[in-house]
Amino acid sequence: MALEARHLADLAFAEVSRALRALSSTYVERRRALVEGAALAGAGKRAAFALFYGPLHFLLVREIVRALPPARRASPGTLVDIGCGTGAAGAAWASECEPAPRILGIDKHPWSVREAAWTYGAFGLAARTQRGEAASASLPKTRAMTLAAFTLNELRDDGARHALLERLVERARRGDRLLIVEPLAGAVAPWWPPWRDRIVASGGRADEWRFGVELPPIVAKLDRAAGLDHRELTGRSLFIDGRPTRGGGRETTY
Repeated sequence: MALEARHLADLAFAEVSRALRALSSTYVERRRALVEGAALAGAGKRAAFALFYGPLHFLLVREIVRALPPARRASPGTLVDIGCGTGAAGAAWASECEPAPRILGIDKHPWSVREAAWTYGAFGLAARTQRGEAASASLPKTRAMTLAAFTLNELRDDGARHALLERLVERARRGDRLLIVEPLAGAVAPWWPPWRDRIVASGGRADEWRFGVELPPIVAKLDRAAGLDHRELTGRSLFIDGRPTRGGGRETTY
C-alpha cells in the first residue's frame, strides 16, 4: 500500500499508534485544538492523520456519494475540495464520477496541500492545490462540484462559517453540485440544524448515514491498537444536486 510505505518509512508502527491515540483524544475532547493546528503538530500525528483518518474519510464519502445517484453524474469539469486536508474526501467523490473532474484542493496548512497533491496523483486524478483559508477561498466563476468535508466545523469564527455557507448555497442555486459532510455527533456542530433546514428548504437533502465497511489492513491494525472501533462508519451530509426541486427537499436517516 503506497500510503503505508509513504508514512511508515521513517516512523515505527508503535509511534504512529501512540500519535493516533493522542489525535483521537483531540478529536473527541479538544476540537478547538484542531482549529489551532494540533492535529498536524509533529510527524507522528501527521502520519496517523494520513494513514487512519484519511482512509476513513475516503470510505465514508465514497459510500455517501454512491448512495446519492445525482452526485455521480458526469461532472461539470471541476471539483473544488475546500479544506481538502489529505485530499481523501475529494479523491473519493471524483473517483466515483464519469468522467472524473479536475480537482482544485484548497487548505491553509502547507503539509495538507502537499499531501493532497500526492493523494490526487495516486488516484490518477488531474488536480492542482493551493494554500488558502476555507472561509475566504477564491472559487471558480464557472459551475463546479463543491465539497466541504470535515471542514466547516473547524472554522473558528461563526460569522466566517455562515458567510461561506451562504456562498455555497448561492452557488448551488446557480447550478453547482454541493456536498457537505460532517461527523454524526450532534454536539460537534451546533450550527448544523439551521443549515440542515436551510439546505432542505432550498431543494437539497439532509442525511444521516451508517455504513458497515471492511477497513484496509493498516487502518484496522491502527484501529485496534488505539482501542477504537470503526467497523461501522457514521456521518451526516447536506447535498444539493445543482437542480433544486420546487417545494423543498428531504431529510433521511440510513
